[in-house]
Amino acid sequence: MWKLYNKLLARQPILVQSITTAFLFATGDVVAQQYVERKGMDNHDTSRTMRMAVFGGCFAGPVLGNWYRFLELNVKGSTPIKALVKKVAVDQFLCAPVFIGIFFSAQGLLEGKSVNEIKEKLQQGYTTAVLANYKLWPAVQLVNFYAVPLYYRLAVTNVVAIGWNAYLSNVNQRSSSSVPQPVEVNEKENIASPL
Repeated sequence: MWKLYNKLLARQPILVQSITTAFLFATGDVVAQQYVERKGMDNHDTSRTMRMAVFGGCFAGPVLGNWYRFLELNVKGSTPIKALVKKVAVDQFLCAPVFIGIFFSAQGLLEGKSVNEIKEKLQQGYTTAVLANYKLWPAVQLVNFYAVPLYYRLAVTNVVAIGWNAYLSNVNQRSSSSVPQPVEVNEKENIASPL
């Protein structure tokens, strides 16, 4: 199986990385719903899992695969250690905050939220997620950029991201749940009765 994966990865890196990322984003959401939120299979939100898979496959996989190639080709240093530190810094201070903002916005769009609801979702979940990102990802990326060949970096990130995606999915869900929903008022029933 590993040989086949490597062969396909060499032939179609973006496609294979996108499919892998979609699967692992969905896995992260299943972990969030079943092990963090303890919903049980009867209450599992399949459309939520599919939204995570769509985001992973259509955005995260292709974008991050190309991002890692960009870093490898363009971020240099006078020594290997300086190049490594620069890659992690650029990744964490440029890519990570933008990626997290896009994640919450895309999930809001896929959930059918209005622009104002998406703004509220960002206000409630973004800062928490970015701060949590800085507790995990700099160390992961330090090892990833130092020890992992370029073609496997997204796969390594995706494996670690099962837990991260469970976290993001949970934060996204909590920020969606607390956004007030408009109440439909039936005008015929909204007639004030005299006291």
